[in-house]
Amino acid sequence: MTLLLWIVAAILVVIGFAGLVLPALPGIILIFSGLVVAAWAEHFVYVGWKSITVLALLALFAWLIDLLSGVLGAKKFGASRYALIGAAIGAVCGMFFGIPGIVTGPFFGALFGELIARRPLKDAGIAAIGTWIGLLAGSAMKIAIAFIMLALFILLRFL
Repeated sequence: MTLLLWIVAAILVVIGFAGLVLPALPGIILIFSGLVVAAWAEHFVYVGWKSITVLALLALFAWLIDLLSGVLGAKKFGASRYALIGAAIGAVCGMFFGIPGIVTGPFFGALFGELIARRPLKDAGIAAIGTWIGLLAGSAMKIAIAFIMLALFILLRFL
C-alpha cells in the first residue's frame, strides 16, 4: 500500500508541475495533493499536519497570485474586462500550439478582447502587454512557490 501511495504522489506532483504551465491543469492543487498523499504514505510521521497546513497556505497563496496577477497587470495598463476574458481564452487556445502558444496566447487573446471592446489599436496593445506581463509574473511566482513547497517537503522528510 505504501508503494502505491508513493507512486500516486509522484504522479500527482509530476502532473502538477506540468499544470504550472498548462492552463487546463490545476498545477498547484495537484502538487499539494501529491505532497499530502506522500505524507499519508508514511502515516504523517515525517511531514505532519502542521507542515501540511503550511503547504496548504503556500498553495492557497500561489492560487491567489495566479488568480489576481493577470487582473493586476491588466488594471495597471488600463485593460478592460474584455482583455481578461480574451487572455483566458487565448491561454486555453494557446495550449494546442505548444510553448509558443502558451506564451503568446494570452497576449493575442487580450489584444483581440480589447479590439472587440472597440478600443484603439495602440490602447489595445498596451492593455494586452499589461495583461501578458501580469500573467507571466504570476506564473513565475506560482512556479517559485511550487518549488518552495517541494523543497520544504523534502527537507522535512529527509532532515
